[in-house]
Amino acid sequence: LAMQQIEQPLDLAGSPGVAALVLAAAAASLVVAWALVARARRGLPLLAARIAPPARWSGGDVAAVFATVIVTQILAAAVVPEDAPLSSRLAASIAGMAVAALVGLWHLRSRGATWAELGVPGADWRRDVTTALVALALVLWPLLALATLLDRIVPYAHPIIDYVTTRRDPAAIALVVLSAVVVAPLVEEFLFRRVLQGWLLERFTGDTVAAICLQALAFGLAHAGQGLAPVPLALFGIVHGTIVLRTGSLLPAVILHGLFNATSIALVLAGGGPAPG
Repeated sequence: LAMQQIEQPLDLAGSPGVAALVLAAAAASLVVAWALVARARRGLPLLAARIAPPARWSGGDVAAVFATVIVTQILAAAVVPEDAPLSSRLAASIAGMAVAALVGLWHLRSRGATWAELGVPGADWRRDVTTALVALALVLWPLLALATLLDRIVPYAHPIIDYVTTRRDPAAIALVVLSAVVVAPLVEEFLFRRVLQGWLLERFTGDTVAAICLQALAFGLAHAGQGLAPVPLALFGIVHGTIVLRTGSLLPAVILHGLFNATSIALVLAGGGPAPG
């Protein structure tokens, strides 16, 4: 349960509301794509650069931060018995992720990293929010469509999907939202898009494509065991890595991540996904 990214396949026959949402998402994606092509033709940048300061942490620091995440998840699993309710295991995982992120943040700050280097946004938060909303409109439909296609090959599996499908009471939904919409976006964006990608950008000086692709690959592989979800999630990671690189802020990526997961949860609650096996 350490990585709580939800990539929900679509089932257009599941609900008229789901079909309407899919059509709206497809239309929004086309409109945004057309606008971006128009900007490119006029020689304008797709996203004006506001580059974050270089990361000053080492590969050892990156390994220490990720090791902290692994250790806290192991401890969380050890504290809660394997046969305990999923809600208890999910709560332990949430606590473990939060603690790991705070320890990692403290470690990098103690090594001299500034808040700007860590991707903490400045005063231009409105631009970050707008960037996240535009990016969501662009990628939501293509990624969910790809997830649906891949689900036909290897069925998608995620314990949170089963949990929220069978438990629709407010407490269960609140726990899932806290995990997938709040904690996971904050922790995963910090880990992959700033800690790992920031270090890779320094290792591959002048080759931002390699740095972004490598962190996206790591992000996808971190979700192994969820069918073929690592494929669209790696693409998801490329989009996020590019946004963080160009904005110098984690905020748009965190918002995009949270909204994407929130949409997936809404699809589950609307009956837009396959019933749990």
